[in-house]
Amino acid sequence: MIYCRQITLKNGKTAILKNGTASDGSAVLENFNLTHAETDYLLSYPDETSFDAEKEGRYLEKKAASPNEIELVAWVDGKVVATAGVDAVGSRYKVRHRAEFGISVLREYWGLGLGRALTQACIACAREAGYAQLELSVVAENTRAIALYEQEGFVEYGRNPRGFLSRVSGFQEVVHMLLKL
Repeated sequence: MIYCRQITLKNGKTAILKNGTASDGSAVLENFNLTHAETDYLLSYPDETSFDAEKEGRYLEKKAASPNEIELVAWVDGKVVATAGVDAVGSRYKVRHRAEFGISVLREYWGLGLGRALTQACIACAREAGYAQLELSVVAENTRAIALYEQEGFVEYGRNPRGFLSRVSGFQEVVHMLLKL
């Protein structure tokens, strides 16, 4: 699935949202490590990744060639500042209508419209891929993200009060949300 769009952020800068390529592996991995170090809302910590730049590049190439999955990379001034993607829940008949959404944005780009643009792009890609449902999980304390997801049509369908075990704050409640496409 191929995607490319240019947007103007609230600070006036231009962002390019597009598929990652093999040559982006190092920059995307660096972004992963930065975003996962500066917030406790994401699924993992930087030291838990098993990817290197080469593996990341292969992952990006695989997603670009996929008819139903995507990994978008947001570039501003030649720097990767965010990533977002859609992944199939599975290929078996009973779950092939479902996809998962994930996003991470560098803190300095929060509140500039980039998260919304990437969320909308992933929703559009999930629809194009033929999914009937897009799902996500978000830490309950991340009220800004939850508000964005609700504005885009996601609804809560459950909570896990001990969904994450943070190294910083102990157990974190995780909210499960879905969007019917």
